[in-house]
Amino acid sequence: MGLFTRKKTSYPVFPEGDYEPVLRCSICTGEQVLCAREKATGQLLELMLIRNPAQLEGFCGENGLDPKNIQKIY
Repeated sequence: MGLFTRKKTSYPVFPEGDYEPVLRCSICTGEQVLCAREKATGQLLELMLIRNPAQLEGFCGENGLDPKNIQKIY
């Protein structure tokens, strides 16, 4: 265990069921929040704040999602 080692980032688990991944984006600030949208009601479940593209890639890699298929909503 080193003194200057980085912690391994842990990503949330995408919920099972009738959900689809979406990015809720702010027009003003550019902030992006990764959400799971329920297909029947359209209700959003916030999962994590995306600060850089590497975080989105890491989340998609762990959960078996394709980042190109994630829809952006404003």
